[in-house]
Amino acid sequence: MRPRGGLLLQGAGQLYVKSHMRTHVEFTSAAFPAYPGEEDQINPGRYGKRVAEYLASELPKAGFAVRTIGAEDWGWCVELENAAFPLWIGCGNYEERENAFLCFIEPSKPKIRKWLRSIETSSVVERLASALDAMLRGRADVTKIRWWAEDEART
Repeated sequence: MRPRGGLLLQGAGQLYVKSHMRTHVEFTSAAFPAYPGEEDQINPGRYGKRVAEYLASELPKAGFAVRTIGAEDWGWCVELENAAFPLWIGCGNYEERENAFLCFIEPSKPKIRKWLRSIETSSVVERLASALDAMLRGRADVTKIRWWAEDEART
């Protein structure tokens, strides 16, 4: 059986798990249409503010305090309170499919450097990914939920 979020590998006669961080999730839903004029706040053809607003309303229930929602050229950023390192979710429409969205968590690496220190991020990011997954799966109007593999998230 393959562990959730990881690969089961065999080496030197032993089995071990190589895990990767879940940071990019795509899904489909007609429940988050663009606001009129939303593309004027970001770039033409881009939207996702309703997704960001939904996440901002639900994340506190999962223990994540929201600082702000802000517009970026690619979509919307939901900044979260986190003392150890900057933590946020990016949200935007995913042009490969109609009514499709991509949300991504930053940081997307298991460790970051801050003031010459290495800070482990994977446990907080995985807790956030689990909360995001539960929010999406808890809605009947959200379908085709797919977390990207590690190699997809790096490109």
